[in-house]
Amino acid sequence: MSRFNEHITQALAERHQQGLYRQRVCLERTAQHVNHQGKSLLNFSSNDYLGLAQDPQLLQAWQQGLQRFGAGSGASPLVTGFNQPHQQLEQQLAEWLGYDRALLFNSGFSANQAVLFTLLNKAHILLQDKLNHASLIEAGMLSPASMKRFKHNDAAHLQRLLCQQVDQTSLVVTEGVFSMDGDLAPLTDISNLTQAADAWLMVDDAHGCGVLGEKGRGSCDLAKIKADILVVTFGKAFGLQGAAVLCSEETAEYLVQFARHFIYSTAMPPAQAYALSQACELIQQGDWRREKLAHLSHEFEQALDSAIKFINTPSPIKPLLVGCSEKAMQLSHAINQRGCWVSAIRPPTVPANSARLRITLTASHSIEDVKYLATTINEVMYD
Repeated sequence: MSRFNEHITQALAERHQQGLYRQRVCLERTAQHVNHQGKSLLNFSSNDYLGLAQDPQLLQAWQQGLQRFGAGSGASPLVTGFNQPHQQLEQQLAEWLGYDRALLFNSGFSANQAVLFTLLNKAHILLQDKLNHASLIEAGMLSPASMKRFKHNDAAHLQRLLCQQVDQTSLVVTEGVFSMDGDLAPLTDISNLTQAADAWLMVDDAHGCGVLGEKGRGSCDLAKIKADILVVTFGKAFGLQGAAVLCSEETAEYLVQFARHFIYSTAMPPAQAYALSQACELIQQGDWRREKLAHLSHEFEQALDSAIKFINTPSPIKPLLVGCSEKAMQLSHAINQRGCWVSAIRPPTVPANSARLRITLTASHSIEDVKYLATTINEVMYD
């Protein structure tokens, strides 16, 4: 056996022993259900918060885009891959979210890494929330900047770190809504601190844009602040795929010139950009969807046993903390058997001893759906 084979075999064996081995499950998805092994289950693990992924208007827009612009972009944005639908979407996003420019990326992961890898040099300081997404933490670790992490949502700790870097160029990065906890960053406090320290603020609002704020503008709008750099992704509330970086004119031009993730990646299909323009309109017109999410959240909280360690967040993400990874898997399986699909989230996605059921509500669910889930959880928690 070669050394690489030994390395791989050992790593897989250790992951099995730790009870953290992951496996893909092939599912067939409809609006609020997944079909698994011939069984239809209510889906409470989707990030399709507004239910747009199955919306007839969005499906029609993508079909129209395919008919008009073909299947793929055929090149990177700086060659021939930047087409009229891309330009229209960028302008639409910039106007809606209040920025000079928007640049499109194929994923939130690549957008986050593009910004941090491109913007930072060894003279810079990067300050990140401890629970930021893996794309941000990894980019920070690999970037030439010096990175420090402040305690989760702890503005006082961030202030102490900023005071230590008073003569250096600093970038503060946080998520708007944290994907595994569903809680909101204290953006007003963080923005005030960064402005006082002459630092920049970057917000990854993957789970906030479309769901929070006026007309779905997101976490920053809700907090009445404007980040220097805003990242929004299209795989959650937009119901599609991809991402955009919102920023100033000069910063956008800097990324166009130097961001390798942008320069050397094939652009998203123009048909997808065309459909995303429709998603933007649906989000802005979808106050009823956001109101429904708030109502479903209230009904779920009321129906769940008050003794259960449930965190009622202001977002559609409702973590039910378990602690033990094995117990989280057992509960997930038991809920699955009763007709609801709820995923168990284990380390290293979350910190050690904080395994959980990550419940997500969507506008596609009904009140009966969420009450049934709550009743099911009440039953399996005490079996």
